[in-house]
Amino acid sequence: MAKADWLKATPASGSGDANVNVSANTHTGRVMRTTVLTWKAANVADVPRTVHQAGKPEYVDIDDAASADKDGKVVTISGVSNSQKLTFKLGTGNLQITLPSKYTANSMQTTNGANISGDPGAVAEYPFSITITVPANESTSALSRQIIVTDGAGHQDVCVLTSAAGDAYITIAEGDIELDYLGTPVTIAVESNTNWTVE
Repeated sequence: MAKADWLKATPASGSGDANVNVSANTHTGRVMRTTVLTWKAANVADVPRTVHQAGKPEYVDIDDAASADKDGKVVTISGVSNSQKLTFKLGTGNLQITLPSKYTANSMQTTNGANISGDPGAVAEYPFSITITVPANESTSALSRQIIVTDGAGHQDVCVLTSAAGDAYITIAEGDIELDYLGTPVTIAVESNTNWTVE
């Protein structure tokens, strides 16, 4: 049985007394992997040795930040994990958004908080992404909201989603303001998203 590609033996051959360094590529899956390393020589029975490589502790890593312009847009936030399931929720902030019920994990649509089909994180880390619709920002201040993702072991990572400030505006109905001779008050509607004065 040939050794797995992830295992390295250096040197791979030699003569007489020698030291062989056994190493491996980084393992990003949660579950331990195993292969067999076999020493061979002419007229000698093969000497197999089982090699185990520990799995990487469960983890989740998401983009630190994402942004939308003032007109709003659809934003995709990405990350990597080796967890069997991921759960997304909104954290603190004043940006009014709704999380979708599904996200993409290892190219498959997955329900938020449900086990990922085939458990790809058992053997290697996988990419994931969640797509969020950010509405236009009508205020003159930037808005933001935390997107929190939690893996199956309870580890969390946070992305801060920011919407750029909208343009300031003030709108008054067209036309002249007409007062009667008594100066009876006339109501003028002001529409604005910023501080204003009348002088």
